[in-house]
Amino acid sequence: MTQGAIIVGASSGIGEALARELADDGYVVGLAARRTDRLRRIGEQLPTQSYVATMDLTDTEDARQGFFELTEAMPSVDLVVVSAGIADVNYDLEWASERQTIDVNVRGFTAIATAALSYFEANPDHASEKDGHLVGISSVAARFGNGGTQAYNASKAFVSRYLEGLRVRQAGNDVDVAVTTIEPGFVDTEMSYGSFWQCSPGTAANQIARAIRKEKTHAYVTRRWRLVAWTLSLIPNPILRRALS
Repeated sequence: MTQGAIIVGASSGIGEALARELADDGYVVGLAARRTDRLRRIGEQLPTQSYVATMDLTDTEDARQGFFELTEAMPSVDLVVVSAGIADVNYDLEWASERQTIDVNVRGFTAIATAALSYFEANPDHASEKDGHLVGISSVAARFGNGGTQAYNASKAFVSRYLEGLRVRQAGNDVDVAVTTIEPGFVDTEMSYGSFWQCSPGTAANQIARAIRKEKTHAYVTRRWRLVAWTLSLIPNPILRRALS
């Protein structure tokens, strides 16, 4: 049976590139984001069948309803990737900016992650080794706080820890759902704020797809960013704060 994947945040960047990568792997793809026309154009270019859902993560109830409607429309959903996110530079701590980052990256992410697990647990696939696979796109930024992007970094720390908690939860669950955390470094998208070790969305998608196939619990993209994460863990906080200020 052909596998199906839903990608939330599929209209650009990593999400779009991953949609193309998974379609090349044979997945039927559900594309979800706010820009419906853009999703339709992407879907028309894919080699497999695609489904489109308009989804605004700031409206969590509507987003969850749209997610479940998308699962009903698709013949099968075996994989859900939550790639949607925003990153604003906000040194002035404008509340509207901080609130939007939290609404999308924390509340919106959690709304879809819990909806995905609810779907997988209600529809276990006894013919497969796994009953579903949830993938969350976090960031290496989850590893440290940074002035100006403090809400973004904190939101990605939430994503990483929340996915870790879901893995612990699933370990004692009768339904076997894989949970993967992806922590990219700089990727050449609209959200990128640096060029150090920057990769293209296509390269990121290729490595994420490899992590999905291997059902990894965690992966850095590109893989060399694990060296940065390891180095950050060794630097005392006062020194790290001075280096980032």
